[in-house]
Amino acid sequence: MRDINQKIIKFNYEKNLKSDDFFTSTSNKHVYNFLNSWPKWEKNFINLIGEKFSGKSHLINIFLEKNKGIKINSDDISNDFLQKIKIYENIIVEDLTKKINENLLFTLINIIDQDNKYLIVTSTIPIVDFKFKLNDLNSRATNFILSQIEKPGDDLIYALILKNLSDRQISIDQKLIEFIIKRIDRTYGKISDFIYKIDEISLKRKKPIDFKIIKEALGE
Repeated sequence: MRDINQKIIKFNYEKNLKSDDFFTSTSNKHVYNFLNSWPKWEKNFINLIGEKFSGKSHLINIFLEKNKGIKINSDDISNDFLQKIKIYENIIVEDLTKKINENLLFTLINIIDQDNKYLIVTSTIPIVDFKFKLNDLNSRATNFILSQIEKPGDDLIYALILKNLSDRQISIDQKLIEFIIKRIDRTYGKISDFIYKIDEISLKRKKPIDFKIIKEALGE
C-alpha cells in the first residue's frame, strides 16, 4: 500500500493491481482495513460496493494476494464453477448484474453457508437493492455485510489522476493537475474518461498537454 500523501514524480507504464500500488484515503481506507481483517468478520457474506473504476477489483486482487481464494465474473457462474470451489475458502463474485443466473447464485450462497466458507460479491449498488425474482435469494441478500467505497475526495482524485497518467506514460506539471482537480466531475469513471480524452486530444494535435487542451476536454 502506498500513502497518497507521497507525491509521485516519475510515471511507470506497467499497470499494477498489487497492494503497493493501491492508494488509501478517507474514501476507501475503511474498506481496505475491513478486507485486511479477514477472517475476523461478523458474517461470511460480504458485499463490496463502489462505482465503476472505484478500485473494487484492485482491492480483491490485494485480498487474494494474502488469502487463498477464487474469483469469477457474475455472468460466468456455472455448475462447473460450483464444483471447483470446494478446495477454496474464499469465493469472489465480481460485477454482480441482473443477468446472473439466480438459481446458481442461490446454490452458491447455500454452499458457502453449509461449508462455512466466505463469499465476497462486488457490485455498483447494494445486493439488497437488486430485487431478484427468487424470493429466497432476496432473503439471503439481507444477510450480507455491506462495505462501500465512497466518492473520491481531493486527495484520492489527485492520486487517481496520477495513476491514470502513469498508465499512459504521461507527465504534466503539478499546476495542471491542481487545475483539473478543481473542475473535473468527481466520479471515478469520469476521471478515467477525462485522462483518456486529454491524451487523445494531445496526440491528435501532436502537442503536449497544457491548459488549452485541458479546458477543451472540460468543455470550457
